[in-house]
Amino acid sequence: MPDMHAARRARAQDLTAALGADAALITSLVNVRYLTGLASSNAVLLLPAAGAPAAAGGAVLGTDSRYAPAARRDCPDLELVVERDTEPALAQLAAGRGLHRVGVEEQEMTVERHRALSGGLDLVPLGPMVEGLRMVKDETELALLARACQITDGAFAAALAGLRPGLTERQFANLLEQEMIALGAEKVAFDTIVASGPNGDTPHHVPAGRPFAAGDLITVDCGARFGGYHADMTRTVALGAPAGWQRDIYDLVAAAQRAGLAAATDGAEVAAVDAAARDVIEAAGHGAHFGHGVGHGVGLEIHEAPMMGHAGTGTLACSVPVTVEPGVYLPARGGVRIEDTLVVRAGSGAIPGELLTTTTRELLVL
Repeated sequence: MPDMHAARRARAQDLTAALGADAALITSLVNVRYLTGLASSNAVLLLPAAGAPAAAGGAVLGTDSRYAPAARRDCPDLELVVERDTEPALAQLAAGRGLHRVGVEEQEMTVERHRALSGGLDLVPLGPMVEGLRMVKDETELALLARACQITDGAFAAALAGLRPGLTERQFANLLEQEMIALGAEKVAFDTIVASGPNGDTPHHVPAGRPFAAGDLITVDCGARFGGYHADMTRTVALGAPAGWQRDIYDLVAAAQRAGLAAATDGAEVAAVDAAARDVIEAAGHGAHFGHGVGHGVGLEIHEAPMMGHAGTGTLACSVPVTVEPGVYLPARGGVRIEDTLVVRAGSGAIPGELLTTTTRELLVL
Protein backbone atom coordinates (compact mmCIF):
# COMPACT_ATOMS: atom_id res chain seq x y z
CA MET A 1 0.00 0.00 0.00
CA PRO A 2 2.58 2.58 -1.13
CA ASP A 3 0.04 5.44 -1.33
CA MET A 4 -0.97 5.01 2.32
CA HIS A 5 2.62 5.01 3.49
CA ALA A 6 3.51 7.97 1.25
CA ALA A 7 0.72 9.98 2.87
CA ARG A 8 2.07 9.13 6.31
CA ARG A 9 5.57 10.18 5.27
CA ALA A 10 4.25 13.48 3.94
CA ARG A 11 2.76 14.30 7.36
CA ALA A 12 6.06 13.40 9.03
CA GLN A 13 7.94 15.58 6.54
CA ASP A 14 5.75 18.56 7.42
CA LEU A 15 6.43 18.04 11.12
CA THR A 16 10.16 17.69 10.47
CA ALA A 17 10.19 21.00 8.62
CA ALA A 18 8.29 22.64 11.49
CA LEU A 19 11.12 21.58 13.83
CA GLY A 20 13.63 23.40 11.62
CA ALA A 21 15.41 20.19 10.64
CA ASP A 22 16.65 19.38 7.14
CA ALA A 23 15.62 15.74 7.52
CA ALA A 24 14.53 13.08 9.97
CA LEU A 25 16.43 9.85 10.57
CA ILE A 26 13.80 7.35 11.71
CA THR A 27 15.45 4.50 13.59
CA SER A 28 12.56 3.01 15.60
CA LEU A 29 11.73 -0.21 13.75
CA VAL A 30 8.03 0.22 14.53
CA ASN A 31 8.07 3.76 13.16
CA VAL A 32 9.93 2.65 10.04
CA ARG A 33 7.27 0.02 9.48
CA TYR A 34 4.51 2.60 9.95
CA LEU A 35 6.06 4.95 7.40
CA THR A 36 7.19 2.39 4.82
CA GLY A 37 5.40 -0.91 5.35
CA LEU A 38 8.64 -2.83 5.87
CA ALA A 39 8.73 -5.15 8.90
CA SER A 40 12.38 -5.72 9.70
CA SER A 41 14.90 -6.15 12.50
CA ASN A 42 17.31 -3.77 10.76
CA ALA A 43 15.89 -0.75 8.97
CA VAL A 44 16.32 3.03 8.97
CA LEU A 45 14.46 5.71 7.04
CA LEU A 46 16.02 9.00 5.94
CA LEU A 47 13.20 11.45 5.36
CA PRO A 48 13.99 14.91 3.93
CA ALA A 49 11.83 17.65 5.41
CA ALA A 50 9.02 19.18 3.42
CA GLY A 51 10.46 21.91 1.21
CA ALA A 52 13.95 20.38 1.09
CA PRO A 53 15.88 21.22 -2.10
CA ALA A 54 15.33 18.84 -5.01
CA ALA A 55 19.01 17.95 -4.85
CA ALA A 56 18.37 16.32 -1.47
CA GLY A 57 16.35 13.61 -3.21
CA GLY A 58 13.43 11.72 -1.73
CA ALA A 59 13.02 9.33 1.14
CA VAL A 60 15.67 6.62 1.47
CA LEU A 61 15.14 3.27 3.13
CA GLY A 62 18.15 1.45 4.50
CA THR A 63 18.18 -2.24 5.36
CA ASP A 64 20.47 -5.24 4.95
CA SER A 65 20.51 -8.07 2.45
CA ARG A 66 18.17 -10.23 4.52
CA TYR A 67 15.30 -7.80 3.96
CA ALA A 68 16.25 -6.28 0.62
CA PRO A 69 13.86 -8.48 -1.42
CA ALA A 70 10.95 -7.57 0.87
CA ALA A 71 11.89 -3.89 0.70
CA ARG A 72 11.93 -3.95 -3.09
CA ARG A 73 8.57 -5.70 -3.13
CA ASP A 74 6.78 -3.70 -0.43
CA CYS A 75 8.40 -0.27 -0.84
CA PRO A 76 8.86 0.20 -4.59
CA ASP A 77 8.55 3.99 -4.35
CA LEU A 78 11.54 4.38 -2.03
CA GLU A 79 15.22 4.64 -2.83
CA LEU A 80 16.88 1.62 -1.24
CA VAL A 81 20.31 1.40 0.34
CA VAL A 82 21.44 -2.11 1.25
CA GLU A 83 24.05 -2.02 4.03
CA ARG A 84 24.58 -4.00 7.19
CA ASP A 85 25.30 -0.85 9.26
CA THR A 86 22.27 1.11 8.20
CA GLU A 87 22.43 4.10 10.55
CA PRO A 88 25.94 5.32 9.65
CA ALA A 89 25.30 4.59 5.97
CA LEU A 90 22.23 6.83 5.88
CA ALA A 91 23.85 9.47 8.07
CA GLN A 92 26.74 9.67 5.60
CA LEU A 93 24.26 9.87 2.74
CA ALA A 94 22.40 12.71 4.46
CA ALA A 95 25.59 14.72 4.90
CA GLY A 96 26.55 14.12 1.28
CA ARG A 97 23.19 15.49 0.14
CA GLY A 98 23.44 18.64 2.21
CA LEU A 99 21.08 17.49 4.94
CA HIS A 100 23.15 18.51 7.94
CA ARG A 101 20.54 19.34 10.59
CA VAL A 102 18.93 15.97 11.20
CA GLY A 103 16.20 15.04 13.64
CA VAL A 104 16.68 11.76 15.51
CA GLU A 105 14.54 9.62 17.80
CA GLU A 106 16.54 10.05 20.98
CA GLN A 107 13.95 8.14 23.00
CA GLU A 108 15.03 4.86 21.39
CA MET A 109 18.70 5.63 20.70
CA THR A 110 21.60 4.66 22.93
CA VAL A 111 24.22 7.21 23.89
CA GLU A 112 26.77 5.25 21.88
CA ARG A 113 24.66 5.30 18.70
CA HIS A 114 23.89 8.98 19.14
CA ARG A 115 27.58 9.77 19.57
CA ALA A 116 28.46 7.81 16.44
CA LEU A 117 26.05 9.86 14.33
CA SER A 118 26.89 13.26 15.76
CA GLY A 119 30.34 13.48 14.18
CA GLY A 120 29.19 14.80 10.83
CA LEU A 121 25.66 15.96 11.59
CA ASP A 122 23.89 18.49 13.77
CA LEU A 123 21.43 16.23 15.60
CA VAL A 124 18.19 17.59 17.01
CA PRO A 125 15.53 15.63 18.93
CA LEU A 126 12.38 14.67 17.06
CA GLY A 127 10.62 13.63 20.22
CA PRO A 128 7.66 11.24 19.81
CA MET A 129 6.82 12.74 16.43
CA VAL A 130 5.88 9.55 14.62
CA GLU A 131 4.29 8.06 17.73
CA GLY A 132 1.95 11.05 17.72
CA LEU A 133 0.99 10.35 14.13
CA ARG A 134 0.38 6.71 14.96
CA MET A 135 -2.22 7.45 17.65
CA VAL A 136 -5.12 8.06 15.25
CA LYS A 137 -5.60 4.91 13.17
CA ASP A 138 -6.96 4.72 9.65
CA GLU A 139 -9.63 2.19 8.73
CA THR A 140 -7.06 -0.28 7.38
CA GLU A 141 -5.31 -0.31 10.75
CA LEU A 142 -8.57 -0.59 12.66
CA ALA A 143 -9.64 -3.56 10.54
CA LEU A 144 -6.40 -5.37 11.40
CA LEU A 145 -6.83 -4.56 15.08
CA ALA A 146 -10.44 -5.72 15.00
CA ARG A 147 -9.36 -9.04 13.52
CA ALA A 148 -6.71 -9.43 16.25
CA CYS A 149 -9.41 -8.84 18.86
CA GLN A 150 -11.79 -11.26 17.17
CA ILE A 151 -9.11 -13.96 17.28
CA THR A 152 -8.50 -13.17 20.95
CA ASP A 153 -12.19 -13.53 21.83
CA GLY A 154 -12.44 -16.82 19.93
CA ALA A 155 -9.30 -18.28 21.43
CA PHE A 156 -10.35 -17.33 24.96
CA ALA A 157 -13.72 -19.04 24.50
CA ALA A 158 -12.06 -22.17 23.13
CA ALA A 159 -9.44 -22.35 25.87
CA LEU A 160 -11.98 -21.70 28.60
CA ALA A 161 -13.66 -24.99 27.73
CA GLY A 162 -10.48 -26.74 28.89
CA LEU A 163 -10.07 -24.87 32.19
CA ARG A 164 -10.46 -27.29 35.08
CA PRO A 165 -9.11 -27.94 38.57
CA GLY A 166 -5.57 -29.32 38.47
CA LEU A 167 -4.58 -27.56 35.26
CA THR A 168 -1.67 -25.22 35.94
CA GLU A 169 -1.39 -21.55 35.08
CA ARG A 170 1.39 -22.30 32.61
CA GLN A 171 -0.59 -25.09 30.94
CA PHE A 172 -3.61 -22.85 30.47
CA ALA A 173 -1.45 -20.04 29.06
CA ASN A 174 0.04 -22.50 26.55
CA LEU A 175 -3.42 -23.77 25.61
CA LEU A 176 -4.72 -20.24 25.06
CA GLU A 177 -1.73 -19.24 22.95
CA GLN A 178 -2.11 -22.36 20.81
CA GLU A 179 -5.76 -21.47 20.20
CA MET A 180 -4.76 -17.97 19.06
CA ILE A 181 -2.32 -19.37 16.51
CA ALA A 182 -4.88 -21.93 15.33
CA LEU A 183 -7.37 -19.12 14.68
CA GLY A 184 -4.93 -17.17 12.52
CA ALA A 185 -2.80 -15.02 14.81
CA GLU A 186 0.69 -14.41 13.44
CA LYS A 187 1.87 -14.60 17.06
CA VAL A 188 0.71 -13.59 20.50
CA ALA A 189 0.65 -9.86 21.20
CA PHE A 190 2.53 -10.33 24.48
CA ASP A 191 3.31 -13.06 27.00
CA THR A 192 -0.03 -14.28 28.33
CA ILE A 193 -0.75 -13.55 31.99
CA VAL A 194 -2.58 -16.19 34.02
CA ALA A 195 -2.84 -15.42 37.74
CA SER A 196 -4.86 -17.77 39.95
CA GLY A 197 -5.86 -17.62 43.60
CA PRO A 198 -3.40 -15.57 45.68
CA ASN A 199 -1.23 -14.98 42.59
CA GLY A 200 -3.97 -12.64 41.41
CA ASP A 201 -2.56 -9.98 43.72
CA THR A 202 0.19 -9.37 41.13
CA PRO A 203 -1.07 -7.51 38.04
CA HIS A 204 1.64 -8.93 35.75
CA HIS A 205 2.09 -12.34 37.34
CA VAL A 206 4.10 -14.78 35.21
CA PRO A 207 2.18 -18.06 34.77
CA ALA A 208 3.77 -20.72 36.93
CA GLY A 209 3.15 -24.28 38.05
CA ARG A 210 0.34 -23.51 40.47
CA PRO A 211 -2.66 -25.80 39.74
CA PHE A 212 -6.12 -24.29 39.63
CA ALA A 213 -8.33 -25.15 42.60
CA ALA A 214 -11.98 -24.75 43.45
CA GLY A 215 -12.58 -21.32 44.94
CA ASP A 216 -9.98 -19.58 42.77
CA LEU A 217 -10.43 -16.34 40.95
CA ILE A 218 -8.35 -16.62 37.77
CA THR A 219 -7.24 -13.50 35.88
CA VAL A 220 -6.26 -14.00 32.23
CA ASP A 221 -4.66 -11.13 30.27
CA CYS A 222 -4.15 -12.09 26.64
CA GLY A 223 -4.05 -10.86 23.08
CA ALA A 224 -3.37 -11.96 19.52
CA ARG A 225 -1.27 -10.10 16.96
CA PHE A 226 -2.58 -9.90 13.41
CA GLY A 227 -1.00 -7.93 10.58
CA GLY A 228 1.31 -6.32 13.11
CA TYR A 229 -1.54 -5.03 15.30
CA HIS A 230 -1.96 -6.05 18.94
CA ALA A 231 -5.15 -6.98 20.78
CA ASP A 232 -5.43 -6.73 24.55
CA MET A 233 -8.15 -8.23 26.75
CA THR A 234 -8.39 -9.32 30.38
CA ARG A 235 -11.08 -11.36 32.05
CA THR A 236 -11.31 -12.75 35.56
CA VAL A 237 -13.30 -15.96 36.03
CA ALA A 238 -14.29 -17.96 39.09
CA LEU A 239 -13.63 -21.67 39.45
CA GLY A 240 -16.62 -22.73 41.50
CA ALA A 241 -19.03 -20.48 43.34
CA PRO A 242 -17.28 -17.23 44.34
CA ALA A 243 -17.00 -16.16 47.96
CA GLY A 244 -18.70 -12.95 49.00
CA TRP A 245 -15.51 -10.90 48.96
CA GLN A 246 -14.66 -12.19 45.50
CA ARG A 247 -18.05 -11.21 44.14
CA ASP A 248 -17.77 -7.81 45.83
CA ILE A 249 -14.44 -6.87 44.24
CA TYR A 250 -15.55 -8.24 40.88
CA ASP A 251 -18.67 -6.08 40.90
CA LEU A 252 -16.55 -3.09 41.99
CA VAL A 253 -14.07 -3.50 39.16
CA ALA A 254 -16.90 -4.03 36.67
CA ALA A 255 -18.51 -0.76 37.81
CA ALA A 256 -15.16 1.04 37.56
CA GLN A 257 -14.63 -0.28 34.06
CA ARG A 258 -18.08 0.85 32.95
CA ALA A 259 -17.25 4.32 34.22
CA GLY A 260 -13.93 4.32 32.38
CA LEU A 261 -15.49 3.10 29.14
CA ALA A 262 -18.16 5.79 29.34
CA ALA A 263 -15.50 8.46 29.90
CA ALA A 264 -13.35 7.40 26.92
CA THR A 265 -14.91 9.87 24.49
CA ASP A 266 -13.66 12.12 21.70
CA GLY A 267 -11.95 15.11 23.34
CA ALA A 268 -11.73 13.59 26.83
CA GLU A 269 -8.61 14.30 28.87
CA VAL A 270 -6.75 11.04 29.41
CA ALA A 271 -6.35 11.81 33.11
CA ALA A 272 -10.12 12.26 33.36
CA VAL A 273 -10.68 8.78 31.92
CA ASP A 274 -8.35 7.37 34.55
CA ALA A 275 -10.11 9.35 37.26
CA ALA A 276 -13.55 8.14 36.19
CA ALA A 277 -12.60 4.53 36.92
CA ARG A 278 -10.23 5.23 39.81
CA ASP A 279 -12.79 7.32 41.71
CA VAL A 280 -15.19 4.36 41.83
CA ILE A 281 -12.50 2.13 43.33
CA GLU A 282 -11.28 4.77 45.77
CA ALA A 283 -14.83 5.49 46.96
CA ALA A 284 -15.13 1.83 47.92
CA GLY A 285 -11.97 2.02 50.02
CA HIS A 286 -9.70 0.14 47.62
CA GLY A 287 -7.66 3.02 46.21
CA ALA A 288 -4.47 1.51 47.59
CA HIS A 289 -5.24 -1.72 45.72
CA PHE A 290 -5.27 -0.16 42.24
CA GLY A 291 -1.77 1.04 41.41
CA HIS A 292 -1.52 1.09 37.61
CA GLY A 293 -3.04 3.35 34.97
CA VAL A 294 -6.50 2.67 33.62
CA GLY A 295 -5.37 2.01 30.07
CA HIS A 296 -3.19 2.73 27.07
CA GLY A 297 -3.18 2.94 23.32
CA VAL A 298 -2.68 -0.17 21.20
CA GLY A 299 -1.55 -0.67 17.62
CA LEU A 300 1.78 -1.70 16.16
CA GLU A 301 2.92 -1.92 19.80
CA ILE A 302 1.01 -3.39 22.70
CA HIS A 303 1.63 -0.25 24.79
CA GLU A 304 1.66 3.00 22.85
CA ALA A 305 0.30 6.52 23.12
CA PRO A 306 -1.91 7.66 24.69
CA MET A 307 -1.05 6.44 28.18
CA MET A 308 -4.07 6.87 30.44
CA GLY A 309 -2.93 7.31 34.02
CA HIS A 310 -3.59 9.90 36.70
CA ALA A 311 -0.57 11.88 35.51
CA GLY A 312 -1.30 11.40 31.81
CA THR A 313 -1.56 14.37 29.49
CA GLY A 314 -3.40 14.98 26.26
CA THR A 315 -6.84 14.17 24.95
CA LEU A 316 -8.51 11.31 23.14
CA ALA A 317 -9.70 11.64 19.56
CA CYS A 318 -11.88 9.69 17.19
CA SER A 319 -10.27 6.54 15.75
CA VAL A 320 -7.82 6.17 18.64
CA PRO A 321 -7.91 2.60 20.00
CA VAL A 322 -7.30 2.29 23.72
CA THR A 323 -7.73 -0.19 26.54
CA VAL A 324 -9.72 0.38 29.72
CA GLU A 325 -8.47 -2.00 32.43
CA PRO A 326 -9.07 -1.14 36.09
CA GLY A 327 -8.26 -3.71 38.72
CA VAL A 328 -8.28 -4.43 42.43
CA TYR A 329 -5.46 -6.55 43.89
CA LEU A 330 -5.67 -7.76 47.49
CA PRO A 331 -2.30 -8.85 48.92
CA ALA A 332 -2.03 -12.63 49.44
CA ARG A 333 -5.72 -13.09 48.61
CA GLY A 334 -6.22 -12.47 44.90
CA GLY A 335 -7.44 -9.90 42.48
CA VAL A 336 -9.69 -8.91 39.60
CA ARG A 337 -8.98 -7.05 36.37
CA ILE A 338 -11.37 -6.50 33.47
CA GLU A 339 -9.99 -5.06 30.24
CA ASP A 340 -11.32 -4.31 26.81
CA THR A 341 -9.93 -2.75 23.66
CA LEU A 342 -12.17 -0.11 22.14
CA VAL A 343 -11.96 2.55 19.45
CA VAL A 344 -12.88 6.08 20.50
CA ARG A 345 -15.79 7.28 18.38
CA ALA A 346 -18.05 10.33 18.40
CA GLY A 347 -21.46 9.57 19.82
CA SER A 348 -23.43 9.12 22.99
CA GLY A 349 -24.59 6.30 25.18
CA ALA A 350 -23.22 4.23 28.03
CA ILE A 351 -20.24 3.20 25.89
CA PRO A 352 -19.66 5.81 23.16
CA GLY A 353 -16.73 3.90 21.71
CA GLU A 354 -16.62 0.82 19.50
CA LEU A 355 -15.75 -2.25 21.55
CA LEU A 356 -13.42 -4.58 19.68
CA THR A 357 -13.22 -7.24 22.38
CA THR A 358 -16.66 -8.66 22.98
CA THR A 359 -16.30 -11.52 25.49
CA THR A 360 -18.92 -11.05 28.20
CA ARG A 361 -17.91 -8.87 31.13
CA GLU A 362 -20.24 -10.71 33.48
CA LEU A 363 -18.47 -12.94 35.99
CA LEU A 364 -18.10 -16.38 34.48
CA VAL A 365 -18.43 -19.16 37.05
CA LEU A 366 -16.89 -22.38 35.76
